[in-house]
Amino acid sequence: MSHHLGVGQEQRLQGSHTRILLSVPPGEKEAFFPPATLQALAALGEVTEREPAALQTEDAFRQALDGVHVLVTAWGFPRLDAARLALAPDLRFVMHAASSLHWLVGDDFWATGLPVSQAGAAMAPAVAELSLGFTLSLLRRTHRHDHALHSGQSWETAAGSERAREIGGARIGVVGASRTGRRYIDMCRALGADIRVHDPYVPPGDPLAESTTGLRDLLTSSDVVAVHAPATPETHGMIGADEIAAMRDGTRFVNTSRPSLVDMDALFEAVASGRIDAALDVFDTEPLPVDDRWRRLPNALLTPHIAGATADSRRRAGRIVVEEIRRHLAGEPLEHALTREDLARRG
Repeated sequence: MSHHLGVGQEQRLQGSHTRILLSVPPGEKEAFFPPATLQALAALGEVTEREPAALQTEDAFRQALDGVHVLVTAWGFPRLDAARLALAPDLRFVMHAASSLHWLVGDDFWATGLPVSQAGAAMAPAVAELSLGFTLSLLRRTHRHDHALHSGQSWETAAGSERAREIGGARIGVVGASRTGRRYIDMCRALGADIRVHDPYVPPGDPLAESTTGLRDLLTSSDVVAVHAPATPETHGMIGADEIAAMRDGTRFVNTSRPSLVDMDALFEAVASGRIDAALDVFDTEPLPVDDRWRRLPNALLTPHIAGATADSRRRAGRIVVEEIRRHLAGEPLEHALTREDLARRG
């Protein structure tokens, strides 16, 4: 694959000769690329569209990538391993319209030196906003009241005996000062919350540094625990059975990140007992089976992994795709580029 090396010196391509392959699931294309955005992309080069599902065989992949300089991917695209990369000798830049890249690139890809960028920043406001919505719902016990009324309980029973909390003055512990975590922190602080953060990568001098604390201290002192750390080998299972047991009775637990960070069995037991409430957008098994245990809990607020999937975030992502490709073609620094080290730390 030596034909891929040195691409840093070959980034500059004339737009009229640039071939761009756009490969996103058919149900998402219009969301990412409404007419104006698609027109802006077409102004950068010759755009060909192929659904990821149609590129799974080597022959189909070879034909689609023939002469392609810029590849735009999303979910379902074949992994860019050595065999696939050998079928795309003209490839100079990969632009991922979504967030996570673990499944798409690995050692073979990094060995080529090809630049890669992603539009995950587009989802941060949407995910943070749902996390805030979860937080407010759990504090105000909205999920419990709604379930009680829908299930036919009496007005008095639905009202419950435990008073709700307001976010102003509540202690909110944030696990992970990611770009999403920081957006969530800003939103919560604007409403008067007291924030504590656990993230070993917050550097000295960072505005969040004075709010950082150890994970155990955060878990034992927070009214709400919100998970915003990336899924990496380092964070796998970081909130295990011991950590969940350390949470105070009445703690509210929010996860819009990844289920691999949490012992989901231990979390289920704690929620099923009524000791803590939880709001979850991610699960070990997705789609969540219709008879799944989580669906039966009145104190669990559930959404089907849609935190980042707003109409607004999709449009933002499409605009990021176009701008990054424009920067690449102009030889300008990429704003959302990732390295192997970035991917290992961010997930």
